[in-house]
Amino acid sequence: MIRIITVNVLRFIFLVIFQVFFLTNLSLYNIGVPYLYVLFILLLPVNLPTFWVYVLSFVLGFSIDVFSNTLGLHTSACVLMAFCRIGLLSVMIPKGGEFLPEPTIKNYGFKWFFTYSAILVVIHHVFLLNIEYFRLSEFFTATYKALISSVYTLILIIISQYLFGRRTR
Repeated sequence: MIRIITVNVLRFIFLVIFQVFFLTNLSLYNIGVPYLYVLFILLLPVNLPTFWVYVLSFVLGFSIDVFSNTLGLHTSACVLMAFCRIGLLSVMIPKGGEFLPEPTIKNYGFKWFFTYSAILVVIHHVFLLNIEYFRLSEFFTATYKALISSVYTLILIIISQYLFGRRTR
């Protein structure tokens, strides 16, 4: 239990610092910006109580908002992502068989993890960028940028899973 808490605290700190100081400036031709900090929500333990998923998602989004000066945009997107994660996991976790607590690429396989990540990342990015633009006339522009950012983010998530992920026994 202590190991899980320590790993998640270190992951939280690293992802917030990495997002704020490095990834925010790593724009892809001013179209796509990677939001790798969502990896923290994706990798929260499956058996974590719903209350704590919401609290940790709120704190993560709030931390990004404080450093980015975005007044709740990331907080609302993270809480929405946490809400969708809970429902998605109840549908996607295999019934019966071996239950693994962390939803990583090495625990559940590439196809499962990619589907799980892609759905949640697209939801997060589309909501975040449409709230940021907040004009109906900019809906298609914001959605286009959200999809490009989602692909960019998913590539970084998959790379990070293969570099830093490990199998839980």
